[in-house]
Amino acid sequence: MMAASVTLIRGADLVASPWKNGGGVTREVAAFPEGASMDAFAWRVSVADVAQAGPFSRFPGVDRTLVLLDGAGMILDESAQTHALMQPLDIARFAGESAIDARLVDGATRDFNLMVRRDAARGALDVWRAGEARRVEADTALFYCAQGSMRVRVNGDEPVALEQGDTLRIDHVKAHIATEGDGALLAIALRETQ
Repeated sequence: MMAASVTLIRGADLVASPWKNGGGVTREVAAFPEGASMDAFAWRVSVADVAQAGPFSRFPGVDRTLVLLDGAGMILDESAQTHALMQPLDIARFAGESAIDARLVDGATRDFNLMVRRDAARGALDVWRAGEARRVEADTALFYCAQGSMRVRVNGDEPVALEQGDTLRIDHVKAHIATEGDGALLAIALRETQ
């Protein structure tokens, strides 16, 4: 395995771009391969501002995980079920090819979006709070500060401070990760399968 590479991605540096269907804006946090188009990524992580109700863009062959960050909530209507994201850090998981219609509870929301192409990668997302300590092995691990401020310590090194919206990216990770602080992280472990 290659040596670990650690990158701090500041939320303030993320660039907004319009959605594929025009219903809001997205800010890409990270993707693999870097710079891949919406039809060619193995995985993509972004933060989206949902300004209005309407259908989600479809992404055939992609597994999606959505986490509510801010706002009064959003209801996702899918043919077989309904996903209710009513509190910050509520999670919905669904297939990208599904017809999803979003309803906003009371105004705009901001959500975190993990998209993983099934034939190219595997991804897992968990919510970590202060005091979490786990061994992480992945091609790429992302620690997104979803609430408050957090510090992430890799193998006992000096902690990296994250404010809300910041992400710590670790490539080729095989490490003990510990957290401190007063907030919450979205911890994403990604493995390429090709």
